[in-house]
Amino acid sequence: MLLPAVAAGMMMIGTQAEAAAPQLAVAAEVAAGSQDAAPSVPPADPAPAAQALAAPPDPQGDAAQDIVVTGDKGAPKGDPLEQLNAKSFEAVQSVDKAVVEPVAKAYNKGLPRPVRKGLRNFFSNLGEPVVAAAYLLQFKPGKAFETAGRFGVNTTLGFVGLFDVAKRKPFNLPHRDNGIANTLGFYGVGPGPYMYLPIVGPTTLRDIIGDTADKMILPFALGGKFFKPAYVIPATILNQLGERAAFDETITAIRKEDDPYTVYKTLYLKQRQAEIDALHGRVSAEPVIPIYGDAIPTPGKKDAPKVVLPDPYGDDDAAEPATDAPQ
Repeated sequence: MLLPAVAAGMMMIGTQAEAAAPQLAVAAEVAAGSQDAAPSVPPADPAPAAQALAAPPDPQGDAAQDIVVTGDKGAPKGDPLEQLNAKSFEAVQSVDKAVVEPVAKAYNKGLPRPVRKGLRNFFSNLGEPVVAAAYLLQFKPGKAFETAGRFGVNTTLGFVGLFDVAKRKPFNLPHRDNGIANTLGFYGVGPGPYMYLPIVGPTTLRDIIGDTADKMILPFALGGKFFKPAYVIPATILNQLGERAAFDETITAIRKEDDPYTVYKTLYLKQRQAEIDALHGRVSAEPVIPIYGDAIPTPGKKDAPKVVLPDPYGDDDAAEPATDAPQ
């Protein structure tokens, strides 16, 4: 009686026969077993078996599950706004190529080098009171008086700073980079996040604070007449144009790099750190390629020597100078 029932059950399964084969085999074996075997067990319902085979594997089962996590590497240390900064850098460079660069090249070709150098000396001399004030805040009165003397010599004998007489004999008073931002760094204040801003260019949070303080000191040192819009606007344009013209060879080399944004940022941060290290009497073993300030040489008629840029992905420990030197 059991075999006909099993046959009838197999016919009713139809297309599910293959999926339920294991359960049907067990039922047939039990039915055909000897009298000494265990009591017969009714055949299992094939539907749950088919559902079990069709269902996806249980993630909580014994099989190991691989977890793959994907995502971006993230912004580098010290540059949390990297994507925004890179976009700002790209936009500024596009405007520079279209507008500023042709003017800077014409400026270099149209004006003799002594004239261009004299204008840069003039604007540099206006900043000497800030340098002297910064040395006082760093408790370096000797350097402060030397800077004040330099300002006096160039303002008088150098025709309001057009000629840098103070760096020559018998004075031997060279220009030194300093300011409130350097003072903050001298006392251990970190640079904070790096930023690349339109008009301002490369900077950090510490430098923005320091540069703002510098601009507040100058009116007290030079008098308010130097800070009226009629003077400030053309003077600022002329000063920035002169520096941009001197920087032309370097920025051209930077743009040829695979990652010009990172190269530009690296050069800026290394120059800033080198200035602060100098206040502690330390000199970096690596050469510093200036991208701002008086350290950029004023180009002459002949082509400037080829600028060799460092690897921006190499050693970035600019804060750790290799050698010490007396200040």
